[in-house]
Amino acid sequence: MGREEEIIKERERKLKEMLAEGINPYPASFDKKNTCKEAIESKIGAKVVTAGRLMNKRDLGKIIFSVVRDGTGDIQIVFQEGQTPDKTTKFFQKYFDAGDIVGIEGKLFKTKTGQTSILVEKVDMLSKSLLPLPEKWHGIQDDDERLRKRYLDILMNPETREIFVKKGIFWKSFREFLTRHGFLEVETPVLENSAGGASATPFKTHHNALNLDVFLRISMGELWQKKLMVAGYEKTFEIGRQFRNEGMDAEHLQDYTQMEFYWAYADYNMGMKLVEEMYKEVAKKTFGTLKFKSRGYDLDLGKKWVVYDYESVIKKNTGIDIYKASEKEIKIKLKELEVEHDPKMSKWRLVDSLWKYCRKKLAGPGFLTGQPVEVSPLAKRNPKDTKKVEQFQVIIAGTEIGNGYSELNDPLDQESRFKEQSKMKEAGDSDAQEHDYAFVEALKHGMPPTCGFGVSERLFAYLVDKPIRETVIFPLMKPEK
Repeated sequence: MGREEEIIKERERKLKEMLAEGINPYPASFDKKNTCKEAIESKIGAKVVTAGRLMNKRDLGKIIFSVVRDGTGDIQIVFQEGQTPDKTTKFFQKYFDAGDIVGIEGKLFKTKTGQTSILVEKVDMLSKSLLPLPEKWHGIQDDDERLRKRYLDILMNPETREIFVKKGIFWKSFREFLTRHGFLEVETPVLENSAGGASATPFKTHHNALNLDVFLRISMGELWQKKLMVAGYEKTFEIGRQFRNEGMDAEHLQDYTQMEFYWAYADYNMGMKLVEEMYKEVAKKTFGTLKFKSRGYDLDLGKKWVVYDYESVIKKNTGIDIYKASEKEIKIKLKELEVEHDPKMSKWRLVDSLWKYCRKKLAGPGFLTGQPVEVSPLAKRNPKDTKKVEQFQVIIAGTEIGNGYSELNDPLDQESRFKEQSKMKEAGDSDAQEHDYAFVEALKHGMPPTCGFGVSERLFAYLVDKPIRETVIFPLMKPEK
């Protein structure tokens, strides 16, 4: 029998013995009056009642030291001969192990080494753990197992715990900023008849009650929120999950959190100004700084943001004139640059692959502008150059972290672009958009000039300089065989 099997067997024995003695190892509640943080900050001599997970157990005979951890931090507990009731000490020695959830009552004091601790007067078993915790110094070594058992990763690793505390502040800061600026938070459908609002491959499922195939949304209600602009709302936003049935890497997941806002009577220039202000506020509130190290770049969100031109950046870095080059020339260049691409892609999807290669050379912070109409079918044309659209993408550390534009509100132009997208889809481009007839109909009722913008949790991953999967609390994993 291995060491872990022995530990499990011994814990099961303790559980059975407790039950036989009429002790409930899984009570329904406990009157926790203090968090560990509140307890440790109390006055010396104060009585505290706290609860949490027992992280260790050091029995030195006349004195026992342990650490209790809850969501606010750790506090040391002490069982001292002559001061802790013998009955309490014996109960703890007999049944308690590292990993158990415990309730503690006692007085706050300082040990000889000056550590603030609880001198235990009473201890309760709140949940008997049957499996041992990972080793303190080695933890879970296999990344897949660590992510699959994220609860242990969070429990044992303070850095992981802090990531998700900050992530909560991150989305709260977006919500507070937009609400303060007069935006109304809305909820739009997750299941849609057609996957619209972005260029991506959707997940498909079947709706039994209506007997029709539906798609999980690939945008944060873009077409729905624009219908709300038609309805008369002038500022809306949504924060929620969206889904794309595409590849996984350090920057991409299939289901992730996104925020999108729509602002009537505003254009992309006004949008850029608001977004820069929003990013700075969210970063400052979440991390307390505007300076970051990410993916090998030193970032300062507080400095002047650069404006990059799509056509110029590609020409400077590849020599390709995107409006004059043929599809064949672009494929040759992509092969020369060793950029992976699907040869079935249309010319403008190939051009966008060139852009993504060039993007890695831009540190930011800044905005990309001047995108071709063909790569952005929902944006308004730039009246000064109708080959391009009024779009802006946030560029940070060599990647796009946020996308917005002056929304297309000309229903005939929108209908024409949807038709072009349909042709691309028929030609094999799975990312091309569906023709959304209901949306075109809504536009025909009249939508005011509108700026729309979206940003995903990729921004958070970049600011903490972690692969995005590490910043998702429970990422999707293949089940263990």
